[in-house]
Amino acid sequence: MPLTKAEKREVIAARGRHEGDTGSAEVQIELLTRRIDQLTEHLQTHRKDHHTRRGLLKLVGQRRRLLDYLQRSDLDGYRRLINELGLRR
Repeated sequence: MPLTKAEKREVIAARGRHEGDTGSAEVQIELLTRRIDQLTEHLQTHRKDHHTRRGLLKLVGQRRRLLDYLQRSDLDGYRRLINELGLRR
């Protein structure tokens, strides 16, 4: 189940640099993290759903690339974000 509009608005308000900022790396990473968490829960119940597993792996790779970009461009922001989201590195 995808994120609701209200959840997306909440993330954009919390992480965005300005109102309507959907493109910054921080916003994209948090949206991807929430989606990854949902798919992980789904796969714990439906272990043989390989199509969802493939989609999950693609999302994880996309988040990884965005985190690498953020680490290169804004190290302090990167460290703050992974601490707040509870991501391990």
